[in-house]
Amino acid sequence: MKEDTNTELSQNQQQQQQGSQQMCKTIQVVATVDHVDMSPPVLSPVVVAANAGDDLNLIPPLNFAMVDNGIFRSGFPDSANFSFLQTLNLRSIIYLCPEPYPEANTEFLKSNGIRLFQFGIEGYKEPFVNIPEDTIREALKVVLDARNHPVLIHCKRGKHRTGCLVGCLRKLQRWCLSSVFDEYQRFAAAKARVSDQRFMELFDVSSLKHLPMSFSCSKK
Repeated sequence: MKEDTNTELSQNQQQQQQGSQQMCKTIQVVATVDHVDMSPPVLSPVVVAANAGDDLNLIPPLNFAMVDNGIFRSGFPDSANFSFLQTLNLRSIIYLCPEPYPEANTEFLKSNGIRLFQFGIEGYKEPFVNIPEDTIREALKVVLDARNHPVLIHCKRGKHRTGCLVGCLRKLQRWCLSSVFDEYQRFAAAKARVSDQRFMELFDVSSLKHLPMSFSCSKK
């Protein structure tokens, strides 16, 4: 009986060891699969997880994403985002709100040699939205000038005003309207506005086509 009992215990231990090994393999497989990039072609907001073990946590602004080589977009950055912004080596920031830039942000720009371009567009809600075409056109000229790259475009939430400017840029890059609207809706989500999409649809890019475009989507 003792030998039978010992045999059963030995078999149980082997099964437990095999089970533990199998669980480790499963965990490793899951961890590997988790790093596979399955993102769609249209850029979406980037989320960077902060590592508590790091001496410095890099936190991107709300709705942050890369638009093209040397061009980024986001919501309004605050002091918690400054360390992350430093990694972008920005030369310029395009600010699309009429309110004065906060003192802390201005000091950050000065200490890092970043130039501020402010194009004050009021943040009205529908049905009173009025997007000034001339202002968007002037802002696009700054975006298109490679001397200002790397550049960050932002408004308050990185949805409507920023979305319209990026959408007009996409028209210059010869994106079809459905792709322009899809990208806009990814950032605006439930706050997407018909008036914004109508503005992008009607925006005339002909007066900007003579300007050089140095980023990736223009090289086709």
